[in-house]
Amino acid sequence: MIYLKTEQELEVIRTNGVILGKTHAEVAKVIKPGVTTKALDKIAFEYIKDNEAIPSFLNYQGSGGKFPASLCISVNDVVVHGFPSNYEIKDSDIISIDCGVFKNGFHADSAYTYGVGGVASETQRLLRTTKESLYLAIEQAVVGKRVGDIGFAVQNYCEKLGFTIVRELVGHGVGKSLHESPEVANYGKRGDGPKLRAGMVIAIEPMVNQGKKAIHQERDGWTIRTQDRKPSAHYEHTVAIKNNKPDILTTFEFIEEVLKTSEYIVNI
Repeated sequence: MIYLKTEQELEVIRTNGVILGKTHAEVAKVIKPGVTTKALDKIAFEYIKDNEAIPSFLNYQGSGGKFPASLCISVNDVVVHGFPSNYEIKDSDIISIDCGVFKNGFHADSAYTYGVGGVASETQRLLRTTKESLYLAIEQAVVGKRVGDIGFAVQNYCEKLGFTIVRELVGHGVGKSLHESPEVANYGKRGDGPKLRAGMVIAIEPMVNQGKKAIHQERDGWTIRTQDRKPSAHYEHTVAIKNNKPDILTTFEFIEEVLKTSEYIVNI
């Protein structure tokens, strides 16, 4: 079942999106070589709690059991759902940070991929292309379009530029539950899938590989890697469907302010 949100409920999600955007920024401020991914997770947990919210991912029940952290931190060839750990960030790493915030009955969900230091030019192009495809997909998120139009926008753009689309992992509805209907694939045909209606809220999240599209799941039941161990990028916004133009309820504004002055993160 697809749940339509009222304007008041959309504003709750938008407010949570601001907390989420600021959480991302607090994490981005300390991304540099030598910092552990577990340290990033601690910063996010404390910031979300200080804002009287709940980390959406912490103890989320999935096929691998309960997720043990506030952030999914996916490094290099990890596509999504990586665990924070004692791994120390290295120069040339790419780090995908996926986070959710729950407050006043609703979730907001977003992700951003950072390049640290001397990232290879082709990997920078992967990040840039994936982020650009997110906004092309969001342009399709209006009343009267269909979910397939969103997937087509991502697939068409990324594949033309030589990258591949992960098939097994998709975006999703967002609301009182972190994952609601409909599923929002990053591939598809124009005019296919559920019709977009005013009040729908969806997470659009391109997951794009530098090499082949094949992935596999680690034994922990969560971590997803590219099968050929080449890099993967991931960007995500929570978006409300409206009549004339999409309404992005999450924000990268605070992240981008940090990137302007960061010594360590590549501003793609």
